[in-house]
Amino acid sequence: MTSTADALLVLTTLPDAASARALATTLVAERLAACVNVLTPCESVYRWRDEVENATETPLLIKTTRSRYAALEAAVQAAHPYELPELIAVPVACGLAGYLDWVADSTAPIAPDAK
Repeated sequence: MTSTADALLVLTTLPDAASARALATTLVAERLAACVNVLTPCESVYRWRDEVENATETPLLIKTTRSRYAALEAAVQAAHPYELPELIAVPVACGLAGYLDWVADSTAPIAPDAK
C-alpha cells in the first residue's frame, strides 16, 4: 500500500503534441510513470535570457512516485528538446488509496529475473 507521501504529480511542457505523446509513451513504457495526461496546447508567457517570450506548448501531467523521480528526471532531460525544460514535482496530499497503489505498482521496476 502506498502512502500519499510517495505519490508525485510531475508537470512539464513540450513544444508540440507529437513530442509530448512520444515522451509520455516512453515514460510509461519504462515504468517511470503510471499514467501521463497529454493536455491540449496552451500559450506560455515566460522570461528567457532577459526577454519576455511566448510559445504554444503541450502540457503533460505525469503520475509517479518519489522513488522513481530521479530516473524520470533523467529520462525527461535526455529526451526533451528544450535547453532547460520545465520539470516540477508536486507531492500528492490526498488521493484514492487504490489509485495510489496502482501508481506505485505501475512504476515499480521489474526485477531482471522476473522478466
